[in-house]
Amino acid sequence: MRLEGRSLRLAARLAAYLIRGISATLRWEEFGDAQVRQLIVAGKPFILAFWHGRGVMITEAYRRVGGRDIDVLISEHRDGELIAMTLAYWGYSAIRGSTRRGAVKGGRGMLKAALSGRTLAITPDGPRGPREVLQKGVIDLARISGLPIIPVSYSARRARRFSSWDGFLLPRLATRLVVTWGEALYIPRNADDLLQTELQKQLETSMIDLRKQADTLVGREYD
Repeated sequence: MRLEGRSLRLAARLAAYLIRGISATLRWEEFGDAQVRQLIVAGKPFILAFWHGRGVMITEAYRRVGGRDIDVLISEHRDGELIAMTLAYWGYSAIRGSTRRGAVKGGRGMLKAALSGRTLAITPDGPRGPREVLQKGVIDLARISGLPIIPVSYSARRARRFSSWDGFLLPRLATRLVVTWGEALYIPRNADDLLQTELQKQLETSMIDLRKQADTLVGREYD
């Protein structure tokens, strides 16, 4: 059933309260967060990159390291409207587009936000996968804007892992949650195709390693 109008607004409000409620019960731990905190304190924008399946707690993780304003790239798929409205309840902005549907529109919106000094968030394997395969859009955005990419992931000791394409992980109440932050990656503006491909693979590997590290720290098996 496709949600519209009042039903969509109600679903977004419930989702926002549910996620914020779950996050309030969690036992949070951060690893490797010094650099992202320094960037935030210095007022320097960046691109936050995380896998689609490990995204539900990232906005709260960003807030916990001092982040406030952020523009999130959201798919133009119909499910994206629910996510965009949910983000609005937390005071975050959504730019509609993706690395597939609406890629040009989304890319332009993200670039405009980047050049105006906004911090951005993107799931480079979204909106429909393949899971944990990094698409090139985030590399292009970083190269043109000059912003560093900060990869991040999380895992939870007790959680429900959905059978969706992205292996969506939703922490259970009052469990231990570990957030793993990666080192900033800069893409030179004059990077040729070969270097861009190498950096794309480097970022993909780093993001997978961060997810595995988080899983290991909480005692979860990973695939």
